[in-house]
Amino acid sequence: MRLSHLFCLLTGLTLGTSLWAEKGQPGLLSKERSRLLATGGATTLEGSAGGGIVPMAVLSGYGTREEHGGTLTASYVHTGDYELAVIAGSWSWANRLEVSYAEQRLQHRALSEQLGVKPTHIKQQVLGAKVRLTGNLIYTPWPQISAGLQYKKNQDFLIPKAAGALDDSDTDYYLSASKLILAGVAGHNLLLNATARYTRANQIGLVGFGGDLNDDREWMAEVSAGLLLNRYWMIGAEYRQKPDNLSFIKEDDWRTAFVGWFPNKHVSVVAAWVDLGEVATFDHQTGWYLSVQGSF
Repeated sequence: MRLSHLFCLLTGLTLGTSLWAEKGQPGLLSKERSRLLATGGATTLEGSAGGGIVPMAVLSGYGTREEHGGTLTASYVHTGDYELAVIAGSWSWANRLEVSYAEQRLQHRALSEQLGVKPTHIKQQVLGAKVRLTGNLIYTPWPQISAGLQYKKNQDFLIPKAAGALDDSDTDYYLSASKLILAGVAGHNLLLNATARYTRANQIGLVGFGGDLNDDREWMAEVSAGLLLNRYWMIGAEYRQKPDNLSFIKEDDWRTAFVGWFPNKHVSVVAAWVDLGEVATFDHQTGWYLSVQGSF
């Protein structure tokens, strides 16, 4: 199955779940959550709440104290030489704790031919947890601050090993601070986020962990910002530093420019232009990103 077909299938499942919630089916799916529209963010490629490539301090869903709920997300990235499909799910309790899971599938036929190995895809599983430490996105003068971790397990290590990666699994740790500034720019609400990540992952773990240039975790900076044009539409950008652990493969920082649509508390759609720089010897990996999320 092509990754584009897989994305369509996962998107249909996500939208189906969301529409079921919208029609008021009994149980948790019919309950309207209390947090404001869009304050649950979207879902990153690694499964946690945030943007597309940068996690935020917000927790997934719209639950506040004594509420809980989850998300189901399908995401797809296409550049000149790579395709990445992701299915992710998360659950949050009392706006305090989030757990998440993401399964990534990277298609890389050109890289396989260059290295002379047979697999044309890499699968990775990501288990995440995030806890809100202090603050509130809107109602406190200081930012909402959360700490998180992401345990990553590469399921197809032949390609990363051939590229010089040392391990097929590791854990990222991060600290995020997010703040929504009401009427911050020309009367529009402004969302600001900064994340510090402690990692040794190559291409977020899809090319393994560690290498001949470096085998220690390093602190990487990640930032994102979004401007709410109205209740339903947001535009913004993200930037993510990347470690450079492998002499065989140069690793560039990632950038996105996105637009998000939040028609209600059950569905959100994010589309973006992405610039991944050089990815595994292939330059100028720019393209597009699409993510569809259902919340319940």
